[in-house]
Amino acid sequence: MTEQGHSVKVGSITFPNPVMTASGTVGHGTELSAYCDLAELGAVVVKSLSVQPWPGNPAPRVHGTSSGMINSVGLQNPGIDSWIKEDLPALISHGARVIASIWGRSVDEYREAASRLAGVEGITAVEVNVSCPNLESRGDMFAHDPNSCEAAVRASLVSGLPTWAKLSPNVTDIVSIAEAAMGAGAEALTLTNTLFGMVIDPRTLRPVLGNGGGGLSGPSIRPVAVRAVYDVYQSLGPVPIIGVGGITKAEHAVEFLAAGASAVQVGSAHFADPKASRRILRDLDKWCRKHEVSSVRSLIGVAHELS
Repeated sequence: MTEQGHSVKVGSITFPNPVMTASGTVGHGTELSAYCDLAELGAVVVKSLSVQPWPGNPAPRVHGTSSGMINSVGLQNPGIDSWIKEDLPALISHGARVIASIWGRSVDEYREAASRLAGVEGITAVEVNVSCPNLESRGDMFAHDPNSCEAAVRASLVSGLPTWAKLSPNVTDIVSIAEAAMGAGAEALTLTNTLFGMVIDPRTLRPVLGNGGGGLSGPSIRPVAVRAVYDVYQSLGPVPIIGVGGITKAEHAVEFLAAGASAVQVGSAHFADPKASRRILRDLDKWCRKHEVSSVRSLIGVAHELS
């Protein structure tokens, strides 16, 4: 699916197709290149980066659930400067359209992280992961408060690159958070991140993850993510949205597009099938041909029209 008819526009950027990888599931560099032509995908979203290297949380970090997985990796990363030097060149050489995900514990850390990306060649956009503790507000997440979210996104505009805001589903009103992010200058919204969760081992009667709780991802959260996309699109109009959460096949991508997403990201599916993004992309092309859909753009928001 590389022909012009299947290109999509997310904010100011046109991508050859709507299938991207999700941050945190395909590493910091070209880890996926052994299974997939990175240039074939719409974009590669790298694991979230901070200003300084970050060790992450204690093991165990990942645990399978009945319909997905729960993780508490803790945003481990080598730091932005190291990533620019060690990982970005290889991504560029593979022809990937690179989306750099950033995170911080304060507004200043978001600003500093984004500033390190300013003027760096080969980065298509910046995805601001606001699902991080705000140390300036008793550890509450930036994505849980419109004002904090707005501050983090606005600070990240210093990169000078198109900026996306990745929001959390763990809120009572995601529309107000989305509106704040767009008002701060975000070109697009990534909906959504993982759900809070915990698994307790009945043998030890203790949490299985080293950090206690974690983030639930995979097929079990897809209806939550689809609802978030639908509600934001319905309330804010046709704003650029990237849908993510539990996509394992082409029909799931179609579901997100119909809800209002302009593009999708494939995440946890890569752990079971490293070729997941490639497979979904090709199957989406087959789905479109079978249903006589000449352009995936015609699917965006169609669920609202039918309603």
